[in-house]
Amino acid sequence: MKIVIIDYGAGNIQSIKFAIKRLGYEAVLSSNEDEIRQADKVIFPGVGEAGSAMKMLRSTGLDKVIPTLKQPVLGICLGMQLMCDHSEEGDTQGLGIFNAEVKRFDNSVKVPQIGWNQITNLETHLFDNVQNEEYVYLVHSYYVSECIDEIARTEYGVNYSTALQRDNFYGVQFHPEKSSKTGEQILKNFLKLDLRN
Repeated sequence: MKIVIIDYGAGNIQSIKFAIKRLGYEAVLSSNEDEIRQADKVIFPGVGEAGSAMKMLRSTGLDKVIPTLKQPVLGICLGMQLMCDHSEEGDTQGLGIFNAEVKRFDNSVKVPQIGWNQITNLETHLFDNVQNEEYVYLVHSYYVSECIDEIARTEYGVNYSTALQRDNFYGVQFHPEKSSKTGEQILKNFLKLDLRN
């Protein structure tokens, strides 16, 4: 299986590569359109600020490539947020894959949210063998408002969409590569996805 992690200067790549290696696979880092299109699975990571991340994607043309991919694609953290319509962070237009808005937590909660929180209302094969109310690891100041593409939810001051799915595109706000056995199971489920089924 060919697994490509999209390379656009985002951090946190090594921990994703290690997590995939623990599952018995190798992942390559690439910004090459042909290589990305030929992959069986694509991971779109992200750590940092939405505006500058979108500038990087535009400068490489990846903003046009990602929405047209046909294989399973998993956005992680900022990667998921960039797949939405719009983010309040830097008033940033996203890739428009998910019909969703990214908002900043208000001051009624500690920002950023750092640490373990529960995921509920789990849907789709991404969460096979994952129990409702399992804990996952999150680090973020912005969240995706509850929306039609939601496949998991978390509560932190507000209920928000902690995982999304539309067609072949999936997104998780949490870091599966840092979420212990639960995160490992979710990554394993993603790598097993077969869009023909």
